[in-house]
Amino acid sequence: MLELLKGAPVAEAINQRTQELSEHLRSLGVSPTLALLRVGEREDDIAYEQSAMKRCEKAGVDTRSVILPADVSQKGLIAAIEELNCDKAVHGILLFMPLPKHLDGEATRRALSPEKDVDGISYGSLAGVFTGSGEGFPPCTAKACIEILDFYGIDCTGKNAVVVGRSLVVGRPLAMMLMEKNATVTICHTKTQNLPSVTKEAQLLIAAVGKAKAIGAEHLSTGQVLIDVGINFVDGKMCGDVDFPAAEAVSGFVTPVPGGVGSVTTAVLASHVTEAARRFADSP
Repeated sequence: MLELLKGAPVAEAINQRTQELSEHLRSLGVSPTLALLRVGEREDDIAYEQSAMKRCEKAGVDTRSVILPADVSQKGLIAAIEELNCDKAVHGILLFMPLPKHLDGEATRRALSPEKDVDGISYGSLAGVFTGSGEGFPPCTAKACIEILDFYGIDCTGKNAVVVGRSLVVGRPLAMMLMEKNATVTICHTKTQNLPSVTKEAQLLIAAVGKAKAIGAEHLSTGQVLIDVGINFVDGKMCGDVDFPAAEAVSGFVTPVPGGVGSVTTAVLASHVTEAARRFADSP
């Protein structure tokens, strides 16, 4: 029988911790605050901004929207980031990506302060993930996967984990985080030969492909834990990277789409803001 690893109770538990820490910080005169930096008026950015603001409000995190025109210059964007980096009332910065094509994403990532980069897109934050130094914050989606595993008591120690996808947003940082939890990790990608032979051997399989139903029956085996990171739309309906009907044919555990990893991600974002505020409060 396939058991669902639902995201809602995980998000609720994270929000409870976040609220408690936020209340403590406010008693010390520190109000955890997230700046949402958006360039232009992309509908998906606006939708996520609204969702993040609602989640932060419930978790006791203040928000501030900083909206730049779609034709902002690189100099103007960097200036806005540097202003937020220096603003002591702002503890976290969420920069919406991708940026318009005329802007330099690499330079923009470098401009973000790792201490305030709560979505883990700066190179300083990623270096912290890869070295285990604790600097900055991991990408929220990757951290959401770990939160789900922890909440449901899934021990990664000694497990054969396969991550399908090598992006800097999920695949590669998540692989590092799984190794920190003592899993033996294999990263697969579009050039991996005979992918099903690799994924079938996984005890823990993470699908971060970005393609609807890319992981089908031929990739799966009985008893696996499936973490489906994908958010895709087919005929107007949301689905993941895992072919859910195919997964239902084998026993194991799976995160649903919708209602799985995505529902935990914004809760992680709010928790990162409060943690950044705590670090600020504890700094000399």
